[in-house]
Amino acid sequence: MRVIAVINQKGGVGKTTTTANLAHALALAGNRVTVIDLDPQSHLASCFGLNGREHRGMDDVLLQGEPIEQYLIRIRENLQLIPAGASLNDIEHLQCGTGKGALLQRALSGKCQNQDFVFIDCPPASGLLAVNALLASKEVLIPVTGDYLSLEGLSFLMATIRNFEQKLNHPLQEWIVVTRFHRRRRLGREVMEKLLSYFPDKVYATQIRETAALAECPGQGRTIFEYRPRSNGAIDYESLAGDVLHSQTLADSLEVIACDG
Repeated sequence: MRVIAVINQKGGVGKTTTTANLAHALALAGNRVTVIDLDPQSHLASCFGLNGREHRGMDDVLLQGEPIEQYLIRIRENLQLIPAGASLNDIEHLQCGTGKGALLQRALSGKCQNQDFVFIDCPPASGLLAVNALLASKEVLIPVTGDYLSLEGLSFLMATIRNFEQKLNHPLQEWIVVTRFHRRRRLGREVMEKLLSYFPDKVYATQIRETAALAECPGQGRTIFEYRPRSNGAIDYESLAGDVLHSQTLADSLEVIACDG
């Protein structure tokens, strides 16, 4: 079972969009997938046509110690969701220490073992919820948009993760996916070049192109594969699922191109 936190402290980079559509792409390919909504805004549930604040979920798991498996909701074939719940934000008011950062790790311990993937959709913040996500995960997936502000935010996030790994002796495998990408824009290409130079073995080969259909999906309560199955967004997230399954990075793709040339 691969437990992956989808995280970035910067908002608007496509964390929830990536969590929902990547998870569904993997489920459509036959993998058993669970998604956990750890963002009090509950947007992940909306992507699947549910109101996450109308269902109890991670709030009861983390605040009341309830068993995580009793909050699983089957939302698609091979795909299940644990919603955020209306009170999830209350965890940020708890004092750190005494194991508060390991609540999710303990809740998941020995659970969901029949799953191939568990994705944790994180809030755009670096508080106790983010610590819980990181400590419960072995991998992090960082969506980054093709602009310099997002690049600066990535540098800060990487430093935060390094500090976390050292303090808690909890190594993480980092992956980066470029979202909202415009191939014809010089800025986007320049950001890609910098990412490749800084993180050559961490950037997934697929870039998620900017498309209106991806922004429209949550309003319809459907993923891109249900809303516009032939769109660029569907093509890109299906390709990204392949990258995740095979750890295919941009550096790998460039090596193949160089060999073919």
